[in-house]
Amino acid sequence: MKALRSALEAIYVRRLNRKLEGLPRPRHVAIMLDGNRRWARGAGHQDVREGYRVGGAKVTDFLHWCTDAGIKHVTLWMLSDDNLHRPADELGPLLDIIEETVQRICAPGEPGQIEIIGALDLLPGNTARVLKEAAALTQGRGGLKVDVAVGYGGRREIVDAVKAAFDKHIGAGGDPVELAADFDLEHITDNLYSPAGHDTDFIIRTSGEQRLSGFLLWQSAYAEVHFVDVLWPAFREIDLLRALRSYAARERRYGR
Repeated sequence: MKALRSALEAIYVRRLNRKLEGLPRPRHVAIMLDGNRRWARGAGHQDVREGYRVGGAKVTDFLHWCTDAGIKHVTLWMLSDDNLHRPADELGPLLDIIEETVQRICAPGEPGQIEIIGALDLLPGNTARVLKEAAALTQGRGGLKVDVAVGYGGRREIVDAVKAAFDKHIGAGGDPVELAADFDLEHITDNLYSPAGHDTDFIIRTSGEQRLSGFLLWQSAYAEVHFVDVLWPAFREIDLLRALRSYAARERRYGR
């Protein structure tokens, strides 16, 4: 039965890919990897960390699917800054799984150049070091650009961008009063966590929840949003292609 299901899914994937040929597709896809704990409970696991482990393993598949679909830039939200307030016995294992996931997608042969974004100074020192060292191994790779958001919050990112703009200006000998008078959108855009992440075309949230929860607040001003009623560990290539089909059917207005 499992083999039959896999064969049918493969046929459907090919069909969806054919239907998407020549249609508009997003350059930058951002995804909120939501529903890991609910998946674990629903699958009968006593330890909800099993959901994070399965969800972490799914990330590698997702990046390959995005590469196959012609996506150029992906942002993965793995951990919010709010999540850092979880109890230590829950947060510690979760950080371990995030470290393992990032090391896996940074391994030789995996697609893309990885960047870790977020308030890394809020993470335990060892976690920040492991993530940075793994991402450094991918610098210079071509292909998919991947931002991994850990300890990330959209409001915090905007605050940090403003601070960075002033730090750069003052460090170059500029007058902060003059910068305050001339401060514009570009001063924030140019100082976001990801140097390549200015605008997001398409945001996907798994698990059926229908809110952005502060994800990419600045970059999502004109993004299309797709909520899928599938828990992240159960997310399939079919679900991605269906989301891309939804994107292709929309008329982007950019506020007009």
